[in-house]
Amino acid sequence: MEAKECGPGHFFSAVPRSSFLCLHSFANLFFGFPVIPVGKARTFGMVVRHDRLHAASCHGMSEFIDDLTRRLAVIRERGLLRELRRVDSVVGPRLTVAGRELLNFASNDYLGLAGHPALRAAAVDAVGRYGAGSGASRLICGSLAPHHELEVALARFKGTEAALSFSSGYAAALGTICALVGRGDTIIIDRLVHACVVDAAKLCGAKLQVFPHNDLGELEKLLRRLGQRQTGTAASATPRSRTLIVTESVFSMDGDAAPLRELVELKERFGAWLMLDEAHATGVLGAGLRGLAEAAGVAHRIEVQMGTLGKAIGAAGGFIAGPQVLVDYLVNAARSFIFSTAPTPAGAAAARAGVELLQSAEGQARRTQLFERVAQARAGLARLGWNCEAACGPILPLILGAEEAAVAAAAALRERGVFLPAIRYPTVARGEARLRLSLTAAHTEADVETLLRALAEARVEPRSRDGHREVAPE
Repeated sequence: MEAKECGPGHFFSAVPRSSFLCLHSFANLFFGFPVIPVGKARTFGMVVRHDRLHAASCHGMSEFIDDLTRRLAVIRERGLLRELRRVDSVVGPRLTVAGRELLNFASNDYLGLAGHPALRAAAVDAVGRYGAGSGASRLICGSLAPHHELEVALARFKGTEAALSFSSGYAAALGTICALVGRGDTIIIDRLVHACVVDAAKLCGAKLQVFPHNDLGELEKLLRRLGQRQTGTAASATPRSRTLIVTESVFSMDGDAAPLRELVELKERFGAWLMLDEAHATGVLGAGLRGLAEAAGVAHRIEVQMGTLGKAIGAAGGFIAGPQVLVDYLVNAARSFIFSTAPTPAGAAAARAGVELLQSAEGQARRTQLFERVAQARAGLARLGWNCEAACGPILPLILGAEEAAVAAAAALRERGVFLPAIRYPTVARGEARLRLSLTAAHTEADVETLLRALAEARVEPRSRDGHREVAPE
């Protein structure tokens, strides 16, 4: 058969007679004209002329590009355009961006483990033993020893029967929620939960209900309207109509905590299930650094504990911890787990090293260092007029209101050597743009003083919801 060029990236070729009818129908369906046979090839096939096909294809691409260009223009006009920034260094308290070193206050590496020698060594060793990739999904032949070792370590750390690791926290939420509830069920979420939970709630098919942030009075009203039996045990939820409540322990953008003890009592009274995302509490809260559920003494009463491997643990990925039957079920029903290539062995090995570090004396020492920096930053921010009292950990939101104000503040800080990007819609609600300040154990006292000085020099000051400067009461 022949294959001849008819333009960049396009070609026509001899097509067997048996395939011509299918190609003819395809062209009619998608382009509105038939493929024209112009002669016979020596293979007794038909040569297809693509002149008009080429033109239609180019026209279609042009419309596609024009449509996306218009959409981007709208995003830009609203002050919401995002761009990737290349970082040429380890993500630590300092970053190299565009050839310039910046003091970084945007990382979720709360204990400073992402560049820790133990995690690096574990990753290098795993590559040497198992290669760069896993080669398949976990249920085919990609369930490597580092994955199993990580899950054993996670279950031991969380004090649960079992744990299951995912390629990301997003995948963990999506796969778990869609496996647990569906049509005929109800999912209830806090208004400020992470986007992964929102997306999973929309996709799972269950009826979606949203309660105001941390408002247990409104949550109770929702549960009463659903007619859940007040039996005092979650086992009362019937298979035909399940209710799943999903919330975060420490909220990613506001840094405040859920009223967890009261929430657990409420879900038990109405026979609902609770899924708790401990992404920003793992490695930060609790005597054993297990999270808010440990600190509140209710971990054993929560059906589904979710966490991330990419924040305080210092690696990448997500996980679910809970009863063995939960993990067994997710292996069979969580599509984001079943149909994903297994995480890299290096990533799993590094995560296991991070989990082990959390449970060591060094982990405790790093947590102590972290909260020393948090206390220093909170005191300095208070002197500048900021109120961060609601925050319970290393996330301190500096809410500026207008998107333009947040972008301008981030740029002013960057000029002074501080990296603290603007957080805007849709990550937060419209009119609630902010600088999301996050501290790590790797920051020094001098680093925090540099940040506070930069905020003062750049005149980054508290703003009301309408964008006006707040005036502190006398």
